[in-house]
Amino acid sequence: MRDHPFIIRFLDALWLEKGLSEHTRSAYQNDLSQFDAWLGEQGISLENAGRDRLLDHLAWRLDRGYKARSTARFLSSVRSFYRYAVREGWVEQDPTLQVDLPKLGAPLPKSLSEADVEALLAAPDTDDPLGMRDRTMLEVLYATGLRVSELVGLTLQQLNLRQGSLRVFGKGNKERLIPLGEEAIAWLERYLREARGALQNGLATDVLFPSLRGTEMTRQTFWHRIKLHAQTAGIDKPLSPHTLRHAFATHLLNHGADLRTVQMLLGHSSLSTTQIYTHIARARLQTLHAQHHPRG
Repeated sequence: MRDHPFIIRFLDALWLEKGLSEHTRSAYQNDLSQFDAWLGEQGISLENAGRDRLLDHLAWRLDRGYKARSTARFLSSVRSFYRYAVREGWVEQDPTLQVDLPKLGAPLPKSLSEADVEALLAAPDTDDPLGMRDRTMLEVLYATGLRVSELVGLTLQQLNLRQGSLRVFGKGNKERLIPLGEEAIAWLERYLREARGALQNGLATDVLFPSLRGTEMTRQTFWHRIKLHAQTAGIDKPLSPHTLRHAFATHLLNHGADLRTVQMLLGHSSLSTTQIYTHIARARLQTLHAQHHPRG
């Protein structure tokens, strides 16, 4: 079966305008060709498919067990096609108007167990200034739930060891005050006393955690350091730059912290963003119940 000529022209135009990869082009082509074939079985052309026919096709996909993510991609392909078709005058109306994408649900962030975190924290060689810096950064990250970008950008002025807190400027330059905890404070005091001077490279910098050049390190550099320490710790779970941030939130909730408190500490503007962690905490509680309850 040959593809509809409009599909070919649309894909060629999209390739010229946006430089589609072969994978993306193939996905668009498969989605549109399937829809065109389905319409053909109903005796309808691609140009004459209205909103009702599109909804019928979405229901057909649902009946056949297509996943929401697959259908969302299909609808995105069809929507792009009909917007272009209207622009080119091939069709008069876009049938995808007022057709909502299926709800995918937010993916659960990957997290580490408390034992994993302990192993990761212990991985850097603290006899070396670089290792001492990394250990302190990991301790601060786990103690505060900072974003990596917030961590590498910390300055001495944002640290108040007397009060045991950090003053952080997050997304939208919103300020929040975060408690450090005794363990992180102890490591910060030791790092400032024993290691930071060796990393300044003779520069009078106010960066709290300078690179070997004495300047602010990039997020990518610190992420590389985390992966190295994870290998040393024998952690083979999928990691991301936000791994310790996720562990911070999850472990707090597992130990009974209030969701609003976690929201404030993470710097989330909406509670709904923080609520994703309750799914992880709930799953953890269910696992513990199954393992330890006599009737679990």
